Amino acid sequence: MDNMLDDTGKLILRLALGVMILLHGIDKVSGGVGHIEGMLAGAGLPGVLAYGAYIGEVLAPVLLIIGLYARIGAVLIAVNMLFAIGLAHADEVVQLTQHGGWAIELQAMFLFSAIALALTGPGRLAINRY
Repeated sequence: MDNMLDDTGKLILRLALGVMILLHGIDKVSGGVGHIEGMLAGAGLPGVLAYGAYIGEVLAPVLLIIGLYARIGAVLIAVNMLFAIGLAHADEVVQLTQHGGWAIELQAMFLFSAIALALTGPGRLAINRY
């Protein structure tokens, strides 16, 4: 029974993270990644890296949702979130909101959920265990 509960918990985590990140990816598909290119250029990085957002926000969450190479998908999301925090939210890392929450709590939750899935794997309710 405990294994089934663990696997169900991993499924819920995979689906929640996958769907929430995929929504950001859909926005990138419809609106482009030009704003990310600008942030990368401002940081002295090549603008072509902006297209990595499609990997981290479209491909990776689909892998999580269907449970196919979900650990790889989780690592890709974690890397994507590190870029997002570094490029768009670096000044907020040490800030709190007016209500006492961490200013980057959403981005941090995405990052740490992805790390947790990369470490634990997708569970048995997935296409494969990778």
